[in-house]
Amino acid sequence: MIVDATDPDTEEQALEQAAAVVRAGKVVVLPTDTVYGVGADAFDRVAVAMVLAAKHRGREMPPPVLVPSTRTVDGLATDPPMYAKILIRAFWPGALTIVVRAQPTLDWDLGETNGTVALRMPDDLLTLKLLSEVGPMAVTSANVTGQPPATTAQEAQDQLGGAVSLYLDGGTRAESLASTIVDCTGEEPVVLRHGAIPADRLREVLGTTVLHDAPPATGSPDASDDPADTPAEGPGGSVGRIDPLSVTGIRPSGLPVPAGGLQIVAAPDSLQ
Repeated sequence: MIVDATDPDTEEQALEQAAAVVRAGKVVVLPTDTVYGVGADAFDRVAVAMVLAAKHRGREMPPPVLVPSTRTVDGLATDPPMYAKILIRAFWPGALTIVVRAQPTLDWDLGETNGTVALRMPDDLLTLKLLSEVGPMAVTSANVTGQPPATTAQEAQDQLGGAVSLYLDGGTRAESLASTIVDCTGEEPVVLRHGAIPADRLREVLGTTVLHDAPPATGSPDASDDPADTPAEGPGGSVGRIDPLSVTGIRPSGLPVPAGGLQIVAAPDSLQ
């Protein structure tokens, strides 16, 4: 079912319907500031599994989590470094995804995350309104793996069909650049994926904090492929896969970090 949120007269009702579906433990498609995403309540284990099933994807590629405000990070991450807080203040809401250590006591199951989570606050008013109603959502690109990401609710429905209970139509979303993904689990940040926010801009904000670059991907993905299915060599030679929605999720990668830090993956399954 597609519900129209493009008309100010119907937006509130459409958001109420979408929120009710999420609270009922079902899957929705929603617009973001990049492309459309498919998601569910991040704390509903069955619903998150349904999101992965809709994309024909396994637990080895967990989805990222979209949050409604910067304050949400304190409840989801454990001891985020000061440089991560600086990046959040400078670039949220927006096209920056940060990978942080997740609170170990959280009652969720996003997949094989190795104790990390990828977080983003999207710069889209409709999406933020929904997140404010239902809380953090596990969201990935609204397409079957291997197919182009959807830029409209109808395109998403054509691919995902009955696997999704409600499609929230917010108009066309066609941002071409994915979010920039930064690993914030170590003493110094590492760019896992270059995207909409240039590394030079990040360095301007970080000041004396050193920003490292992960090794570049080997080979160029075919434009017809979902970037999530295109291998990208990560730090330390690990191979990850990248999804066009940076919404948002990270899987273990073997990224070397300073003593005491966690190893993460260079492969978020995220909204652009």
